[in-house]
Amino acid sequence: MTPLDGTIVLEAAAMRAAEQAAIAAGDSVESLMQRAGRAIGDAVHRLAGAHAVLVICGPGNNGGDGYLAAARLRALGRHVRVAAASAPRGAAARAARDAWGAAVEPLAEAKAAPVLVDALYGTGLSRAIEPADAAALARLVAAATLAIAVDLPSGTASDDGALLGEVPAFHVTLALGAAKPSHLLQPAAARCGSVRVLPLGIAIEGTTRALAAPALAPPPVDSHKFSRGMIAVIKGRMAGAGELAVRAAMRAGAGYVTLLGATIPQAPHALVRRSIERDDPLADTRIGALVVGPGLGRDDHARELLERALASDRALLIDGDALHLVTPERLRARGGTIVLTPHAGEFHALFGEARGSKLAAAREAAERAGAVVVYKGPDTVIAAPDGRALLAGEASSWLSTAGSGDVLAGAIAARVAGDGDPLDAAAAGVWLHAAAARQLGAGFIADDLAEALAPALAAAIRETRA
Repeated sequence: MTPLDGTIVLEAAAMRAAEQAAIAAGDSVESLMQRAGRAIGDAVHRLAGAHAVLVICGPGNNGGDGYLAAARLRALGRHVRVAAASAPRGAAARAARDAWGAAVEPLAEAKAAPVLVDALYGTGLSRAIEPADAAALARLVAAATLAIAVDLPSGTASDDGALLGEVPAFHVTLALGAAKPSHLLQPAAARCGSVRVLPLGIAIEGTTRALAAPALAPPPVDSHKFSRGMIAVIKGRMAGAGELAVRAAMRAGAGYVTLLGATIPQAPHALVRRSIERDDPLADTRIGALVVGPGLGRDDHARELLERALASDRALLIDGDALHLVTPERLRARGGTIVLTPHAGEFHALFGEARGSKLAAAREAAERAGAVVVYKGPDTVIAAPDGRALLAGEASSWLSTAGSGDVLAGAIAARVAGDGDPLDAAAAGVWLHAAAARQLGAGFIADDLAEALAPALAAAIRETRA
């Protein structure tokens, strides 16, 4: 079993293509099913302790995987039963049922077991499962001490995180071959529990991965404040938003942080304050990343500040109000390094109604704007114009607090100024933001979150060096 972090994420069509390529190279549906069944059985054997297991099977290949997993568990000495929603369809699934070779209970009548394995329906489901099957699944999951889903919890779509009906929450999901978008996109991800990938011995390629801890290092011995990254933040009408961004940038590793605008009371002494009205601070070539948008406002003065930022040749992080004042076409024409950090409302304001999955929408937006897009929310998609994408799984729900987005903007800007690839920099900022929230636990505010970035950064560096 492989942890999800850093692994390739495949949509249903791409997963089918990988399987077909393996078959064309000499594999077979039956051999793939046998490997899946064995891998599932071995994983359940490790997870289930001494408890009895009930495997529930559907009529397709997912059900065939379940029959073979049950046979493997029996060979390992497990007390295992099988229940089915209906008879298997297709030669491979029927052969798997024959390999089980023992009683198969009707799903509706199946008695609960301490460990439940859901092999009813997997990747590619496009409609809700039958009400009677859904009721039986919910009953058996509720009675289980450990509920394990094969590939995806039955009743979830694979590509967009949608629930096609009522879907119970599982403790563990065993992803077959590769992770799927719905292992990370909400609301389906919340039903998956802990996700582990079971390799099936087929070639997996793709441009989407699950977010992993960044490989971060301390500054080199010959570092100075500018080589670590200089950040400038344009203050807007809501001064507190800018202050949160600068505090975050300082704690996320930037060596020099400047606030462009009026002085903020009680700001850190290390913060450099400069007027944006009396001189031209954006001409400073040492600026590695310029943040515009947090608390900016949407009046004529805000538009003027944004235009000054766009006219500079600095790497830009655009957040908040500024996302309402610009167009994708303007950003693409401007060029250079740009990172956009919209939540759903800001995404809609900038790009219009999102089409398809959140992953597809973020990819399309990144290509359209020529920018890295961090489409944030209870799940976060980070997409680059070249098609690469990262999916960040469930973060702390306590991040739903005013100012947390301003902190994220500052954290990403610090990484943009210090790292080469803007996608990697955005990913590091998103990861640090989530790690800081995990360290804080419950009841924190954005001010606490900015301060917690420093220990999150230190922990990431220790992990990299371990």
